[in-house]
Amino acid sequence: MNLAAFYHDVRAYTERLCEPLEIEDYIPQPTVDVSPARWNIAHTTWFFEEMILKKFVPGYEVFDENFGFLFNSYYNTIGARTPRDNRGALSRPTVRQVFAYRKHVDEHMNELLSGVSVRTGSDGDWVQPPPSHRSPVASGSDLRDLVILGLNHEQQHQELLITDLKYTFSVNPLFPAYRKDYVPEELSEPPASAGGQLRNEKQGQWETINRGLYEIGFAGDGFCFDNELDRHNVYLNDFEISDRLVTNGEFIEFIDAGGYTNFHYWHSEGWDWVNQNEIRSPLYWHNLDGVWSHFTLGGLRKLPLDAPVCHVSYYEAAAFAEWKGMRLPTEAEWEAASSKFDWGKRWEWTNSAYLPYPGFKKAAGAVGEYNGKFMINQMVLRGASAVTPPGHSRPTYRNFFHPHLRWQFTGLRLAKTRDSAADLR
Repeated sequence: MNLAAFYHDVRAYTERLCEPLEIEDYIPQPTVDVSPARWNIAHTTWFFEEMILKKFVPGYEVFDENFGFLFNSYYNTIGARTPRDNRGALSRPTVRQVFAYRKHVDEHMNELLSGVSVRTGSDGDWVQPPPSHRSPVASGSDLRDLVILGLNHEQQHQELLITDLKYTFSVNPLFPAYRKDYVPEELSEPPASAGGQLRNEKQGQWETINRGLYEIGFAGDGFCFDNELDRHNVYLNDFEISDRLVTNGEFIEFIDAGGYTNFHYWHSEGWDWVNQNEIRSPLYWHNLDGVWSHFTLGGLRKLPLDAPVCHVSYYEAAAFAEWKGMRLPTEAEWEAASSKFDWGKRWEWTNSAYLPYPGFKKAAGAVGEYNGKFMINQMVLRGASAVTPPGHSRPTYRNFFHPHLRWQFTGLRLAKTRDSAADLR
């Protein structure tokens, strides 16, 4: 298969996500953690221009010299950049110019990629061959590796584009819909981004994992980020893990039981966060005349009690688990057990800090800033979500956020040590 076709498919998907938007939707940035849609689609284009076209195309002329400053995210190796909290304050360049920028870069990338191939698996999915030392993000020199990294980077921003837009729409008192027929928050079966069969969220059972040595980390012929390497052994004690996610209905029980007003359930920093920000429910929830509703990508809707709870912080997830007399799984436990349950509806908080694996190495240059420098003060999430792009998930994927953040599609799964607290209430 031609790598240019893979490039086209990913880039076209971003633009399809933009089809429901009006020009006014591209600009706002209501909080520092959310980027404007215009910035997301420009930054992913900047990546290909900065990391690939400047490096592999002799005499390449950049589209606009100012765009390097405007659309660099956090790469200190490359140079100065627009402050993160100022991305929505700029009315120029226009949305029209940003799409012209994408077209310019795409034309040069298509010319560069002509004849570069990747192979597909037996199911037709793309298989991206890794470089000699197994980590495309750690290579930084091979054209194909950098393109594949750039495409996976764009897939990350496709999810950010949707979650950022949802937050932006949520602060509008009109509760506008991104698309009225699109409500992934209420997805009733695993999305295309993950495997598994439909499982009734009302039911559930505990999967038992016996103590012993388990291997975690990426292995195989496909793509992975450098933070998934190296594959290594971990020793796990006996534990049990729920085969389903915690639901909205269960989280209402936590609220009704005074979960947000009882300090016994919370980490100290979590308790400070709850009180300083007057948190009393998951993000986007609204109690209207005693009935819970939630803001979705399809607008304001009645909260479905059987759907997995969404948009909770690590603090909330850990407090809920404490209230239940249980805990969150570690990321090693989650990965070791992941074949025993369906996943992919929510990014699932784990009880693991985001730290390097044994053997982890940062690459030289800008690509070395992709993951390693963020391995501090963040918690790991596993799985995928209902808005993760198709094909952009695997059991070894390590997502990570600060513990107070909840604008992503985040949820939780309970775990417990063997013979500990009673089964799910």
